[in-house]
Amino acid sequence: MARDPWIKRLEVATVGLLVAASSGQAGAAGPTIAGCPLQPADNVWNVRVGGLSVAANSASYVSTIGNAGTLHPDFGAGTWDGGPIGIPFVTVPGNQPKVPVSFGYADESDPGPYPVPVNPPIEGGPQSTGDRHILIVDTENCKLYELYSAYPQSDGSWYADSGAVFDLTSNSLRPDTWTSADAAGLPILPGLVRYDEVASGAILHALRFTAPVTQKKHVWPARHDASSNTSATVPPMGQRFRLKPAFDFSSYPATVKVILTALRDYGMILADNGSSWYLSGVPDARWNDDELVTWLKKVPGSAFEAVDVSPVQIDPNSGQAIVATGAPAAPSGLDLTSP
Repeated sequence: MARDPWIKRLEVATVGLLVAASSGQAGAAGPTIAGCPLQPADNVWNVRVGGLSVAANSASYVSTIGNAGTLHPDFGAGTWDGGPIGIPFVTVPGNQPKVPVSFGYADESDPGPYPVPVNPPIEGGPQSTGDRHILIVDTENCKLYELYSAYPQSDGSWYADSGAVFDLTSNSLRPDTWTSADAAGLPILPGLVRYDEVASGAILHALRFTAPVTQKKHVWPARHDASSNTSATVPPMGQRFRLKPAFDFSSYPATVKVILTALRDYGMILADNGSSWYLSGVPDARWNDDELVTWLKKVPGSAFEAVDVSPVQIDPNSGQAIVATGAPAAPSGLDLTSP
């Protein structure tokens, strides 16, 4: 019986070695933003999924979202209905003045104040009546502040339906069943496509996407669901998908190749209800909208498969995932010479 913990550790490490070997992840650094880690390198968002098994209900999930539907960039350089296309973010210094924020869902929101600058970028623009996300990175303390349906008030404070604060150096998850600024209870910024990382030649994390119908269920690392549908054929919030390795995008433009490589190696996480296969990103004047739309729309829903990430889960209440960098160390206090 004394050897059981060590045997378990070997099993966990073996899974990690297989994942790392299949993806070349062992020892890889995680993504960063404005000098801060965009969550630890061993966070589930930052772990490759090429070596993991296809989920049992993959075919049903993909069919529900739409086999014939296509990938769609929900970001770009232009405008839509007078606002930027995508979800913007802003960086602020550690001494940015904080302002009070009141919440519609106060029982599941992190209380203010939040370091909202004057005239922050708002999803859809200041006149938008849509999701109106505001994402703020405190670059000194490496904290991420996110608001949903945020509106400025006449006294200088803000109102938002919900809000969440994330320590970008931590693998902590929100309390189970809590929402965030996103329906799945996850941070938004770590899943966005950003122009600078595409220009660097590699996206080192999973991406965020939406589906029109989700299940009344959430799976790790999601903490919340937003549906009354109990059908097992419908994907739950937090479900990971990846581009099938057999899908050939070798002839695609370089920018699109970077995005599709990330979708193959890291996949994407279902984080909100919305249009089928809509991929989230940051608006940027440098995007080539025609290129993004033309080529990403050549990728059908049938080119994706759902992934079972449970083998890399360490703790259901933590975002930390198994990433092997070598042979496991023996747990202290165990005598490996005993029979």
